[in-house]
Amino acid sequence: MTAPPRPIAPGMALAGPALTVRCQPGDNLALHRAIAMAKGGEVLVVDYGGSVDSGPFGEIMALACQLRGIVGMVIDGSVRDSEQIAALRFPVFAKGLNIRGTTKRDRGQIGVPVTIGGVRVSPGDIVLADADAIVTLAPDDLAAALAASKARATREAVTMERLRQGETTLAILGLTDGDAP
Repeated sequence: MTAPPRPIAPGMALAGPALTVRCQPGDNLALHRAIAMAKGGEVLVVDYGGSVDSGPFGEIMALACQLRGIVGMVIDGSVRDSEQIAALRFPVFAKGLNIRGTTKRDRGQIGVPVTIGGVRVSPGDIVLADADAIVTLAPDDLAAALAASKARATREAVTMERLRQGETTLAILGLTDGDAP
């Protein structure tokens, strides 16, 4: 099993519908095409075949993305110019870093289902990512997921307040304290 994409710098997070891209490893023409056709508010989700042998995305493309309104990128490959991308505050989640450039010959595919880290992502799926995880949802599942996350946040806020009042997690969660000192 290969490592999933991770944020290339601390504090990176993103959310938006997927603009899916399939690139031939070693070639980034499909990425250039996807950036040019983006509508804004989207997350590039790039199937790079898991290759970390080159960096098809760097500072220039990150700036191009920002100017087109793209909100971030998830790629199952490497990127380059990580410090510059971080300075731009453009969220990128990648498997690695590699300065090696690419060719621009293969048109790839845009707007097709892709697989990232063993997870199938369809165009328009909602992509949420932060330091802990990358999550995808079908657009129809977003309202229920949002309601569930708000309910969980409320429960956790109550739990933390009870902890501040001196209760233990054993008591709050109704667990046995047979092993507690």
